[in-house]
Amino acid sequence: MHVEIITPEHQLFTGEASYVFLPGSAGGLGILNNHAPLISSLKKGEVRVKDAQGKEQSFSINGGTAEVLNNKVIVLAE
Repeated sequence: MHVEIITPEHQLFTGEASYVFLPGSAGGLGILNNHAPLISSLKKGEVRVKDAQGKEQSFSINGGTAEVLNNKVIVLAE
């Protein structure tokens, strides 16, 4: 799936991933390929992305919004 993590200042990550963890405001969200459509608010925490090669990266955010649709994850982070 394609993942974009964007802040008002710059783009933190763009690329393909096999797994994404999001700190949802109602609890953690694990996103895999073919996930159901979803829009969620995010709380302060870590967004973790496992890329196609299995390497995991982590990004600290102060909240934001995430959209999952058609194997694309967009995180608008604060």
